[in-house]
Amino acid sequence: MKYALLGVKAVLTIAFLAAGLSKLAGVDMMVATFDAIGVGQWFRYVTGVIEVAGAALLWVKGREFIGAGLLVATMVGAVISHIVILGPSLVPALVLGLLAAFVLWSHKDDMKQNPL
Repeated sequence: MKYALLGVKAVLTIAFLAAGLSKLAGVDMMVATFDAIGVGQWFRYVTGVIEVAGAALLWVKGREFIGAGLLVATMVGAVISHIVILGPSLVPALVLGLLAAFVLWSHKDDMKQNPL
């Protein structure tokens, strides 16, 4: 279980650092996606910061649940955006959300011991 959790955290870190940094760098596809969503480019920056911070917090002892929670919430928003606005490519967001939920569940005891 320990190695599975480490593997999932590594996958999430790579995925969310790539996605978050692309948003912050203004990659054309990310700009177009947030244009399609229609809430403004400021939301792209906020989402990028949340993704990068969430990925980093996955590795901070006692705060992994915060990082995983941020990533789960972000992927819930992404799945809803795909269903309502963007179209059928929700599978990556769903898979990443489920992986983040696994990390969150794995650190459920930390939530009790280290409340915000």
